[in-house]
Amino acid sequence: MNMLQEGKTLIRENIRDYGMYIALFVIIVTFTIMTNGLFISSRNISNLLDSAGYIAVLAVAMTLVIVIRHIDLSVGYVAGFLGAIAAILLTQAGVSVYLTIPIILLLGIAIGIFNGLLVAHIGIPAFVATLAGMLIFRGALLQVTEKSGTIIIQNDAFNAIGNGYIPSLLEINGLHFLSLIVGLVGILLYIFSEFSNRRNKVKYQFEVVSTPIFVLKLVFVSVIIGYITWILAGYNGFSWTVIIMLAVVIVYHFLTTKTVLGRHIYAVGSNPEAAHLSGINVRKITYIVFGSMGMMAALSGILFTARLQSATTTAGTLFELDAIAAAYVGGVSAAGGVGKVTGAIIGAIVMASLSSGMNLLGVGISYQYMIRGGVLAGAVIFDVLTRKSR
Repeated sequence: MNMLQEGKTLIRENIRDYGMYIALFVIIVTFTIMTNGLFISSRNISNLLDSAGYIAVLAVAMTLVIVIRHIDLSVGYVAGFLGAIAAILLTQAGVSVYLTIPIILLLGIAIGIFNGLLVAHIGIPAFVATLAGMLIFRGALLQVTEKSGTIIIQNDAFNAIGNGYIPSLLEINGLHFLSLIVGLVGILLYIFSEFSNRRNKVKYQFEVVSTPIFVLKLVFVSVIIGYITWILAGYNGFSWTVIIMLAVVIVYHFLTTKTVLGRHIYAVGSNPEAAHLSGINVRKITYIVFGSMGMMAALSGILFTARLQSATTTAGTLFELDAIAAAYVGGVSAAGGVGKVTGAIIGAIVMASLSSGMNLLGVGISYQYMIRGGVLAGAVIFDVLTRKSR
């Protein structure tokens, strides 16, 4: 009984962190029942994660932009434009894929830093500066694709980024061995991270949950990771898109939770004036966060272009709104200073799951937009209410 009571208290006190996981679990169970198990099939889960990849990497960086109380509306067409530039470099300029990708990422960083310059140095509101960028790069995308409308990419190495899978090495009862190893490493990293965090809290005499609840949490999450790994290993294994998405999450999670830079980002988001008075260079943090956003926009453009195996005039449309929605659903606060990159990934998967499930059920596109809008509104209402209760 005490364990049950503690579990309720734990969820109530950490509802912002656990709410998105509960919502995702409910969505998966609901659509699995309504589609007679088709939603949870290997093919659908693989396609769902791949379709979430190019939005998820945007959502991770967008979370940090919102954390420091700004917004970036330009990232969608920046992604589309840079994806088109990648296609031109590969098909018309004859640049190798191993040189094209770094060039595109550097261009993204430069664009992001320029946005940061407009916001932090000149003082233009981020909404206006990035809205101007959205229009500029929309025009630039149309300009570079206007002759053919679509630039077909026939580079197998580049297209594998969006459509390929990690090598199997060998198969065990029809399961991809390397994918099983990746899943096992993921579980071990998660357990190590949780034990490390718990040990640090105990060291500094912070309150921690009881051992039974802690073990229950470890087992539950490990089972979920293991089950998804088993499903994917039975199909084609982990795609390169999923591997890139996981790598982005791991790097950003480390930077935001284990480094001085991460603490400074959240300090700026919580109170920019106090952060400045305490010696934090707020301008520098703004440049870094917007530069990071530009780099992830470039990566998103690469993933989307590789997935389509072409660059189109409509690439990047509504990417920024999907990324913002994923960030808010994932728990970032509109007031700044609160939000986790892991939450952004869950938010992206929640939105992708809604779209996938509704497509399988044959729900009309008009209703899909309304339902997704309702979910976004619900996430912001949830944020406001939990902030008031605190």
